[in-house]
Amino acid sequence: MSAIRLFVLGTLARQGPLHGHGIRRAAQIDRTELWADVKPGSLYGALGRMAEDGLIEAVCTQREGNLPERTVYGITESGRAELRRLQLAVIADARFRPDPVDLALAFSDDVPRSVLREHVERRRRDFAEKLAFFRELSERAQPHLEGLEPLMFRHTFARLEAEIAFHDELLEHLAKGQA
Repeated sequence: MSAIRLFVLGTLARQGPLHGHGIRRAAQIDRTELWADVKPGSLYGALGRMAEDGLIEAVCTQREGNLPERTVYGITESGRAELRRLQLAVIADARFRPDPVDLALAFSDDVPRSVLREHVERRRRDFAEKLAFFRELSERAQPHLEGLEPLMFRHTFARLEAEIAFHDELLEHLAKGQA
């Protein structure tokens, strides 16, 4: 699944034709790099590939002031079909993806407990900071959230809360000398 394809097609379907900079700006405004595997800098390469695949098409070119000409893209019927296919495939995909931290812990017998505990504490703090960040972001975004967006935030909260709870339990075991 290509998160970039899903984002570009979804953005064009929702907002109508846009040039690459407009799509990139939408990714920055939505802060997609925080909640999806979409990096704004990778959008331009994806646009060319998607145009080659017939999912989007050049609608026109625009020039604003002294800026270079920009190609405006629109979604095609094939793109709409691909958008629907990607949406449903992602929603139906219930794979449980392994976290490499479990593998690292499985082979941590030779790591001094104090060093392991220090790294686990740092990792837990990082998750707690992410949770605080997303809660604050959710509060600021609340007046602008539409549709299922509040539940998307709740999903992020639940995942981060589960990570924090796991790390608390792991730290408790490490404090007792258990591994």
